[in-house]
Amino acid sequence: MKPTLFFDLDGTLIDSADAITRCVAYAFERIDEPLPDAAELRRWLGPPLRDSFRTVLHDEARVERAIAFYRERFDAVGCTEHRLYDGVGAVIEALSERGHRVAVVTAKNEPHARRIVGGFDFAHHFDTIVGATVDGRVSHKPELIGEAMARLALHAHECVMIGDRHLDIDGARHHRMRAIGVLWGFGSREELAHADALVATPQELVAVV
Repeated sequence: MKPTLFFDLDGTLIDSADAITRCVAYAFERIDEPLPDAAELRRWLGPPLRDSFRTVLHDEARVERAIAFYRERFDAVGCTEHRLYDGVGAVIEALSERGHRVAVVTAKNEPHARRIVGGFDFAHHFDTIVGATVDGRVSHKPELIGEAMARLALHAHECVMIGDRHLDIDGARHHRMRAIGVLWGFGSREELAHADALVATPQELVAVV
């Protein structure tokens, strides 16, 4: 039986850096808080949003206000401020045609993830889309991977996690699951060094998987 493939979303299927950083900037502006510098914001591309806001705000009420403003802009315009990485659609279709089940497992909240993925012309290939709960109760990759396995009635040895940040690889390792790091996203080769394999382009996935 061919492995089921869990794909991260941000930095793996889509380049969403503009959407995330612009929505973060809007949130900080609305709560009258100085915006972190560009290098700091780069580190926000991947982890759960609440975790990132907490590193700056240190107050749960202000974190929740910032999250609300982030979502306000994302719902209005941020959900369109991304692009598919070249070749991703063709690769998902090729892997599905080869008999792999595919799913999305992302720290983005699930309603937003479903809205974005629903706009792909290859969205029908995904068996499920697992994202963080809106309240943040489930938002870290080990939990999200666990939820994906539960929904699809799978065990870790039947799956492979594919992502661009160490959080994806660490989440897979938590379940003793194989992991592939992608080098076109937001993480570096050094950050992904503990993956089972690294790929530089979406096309390489077909051979490596």
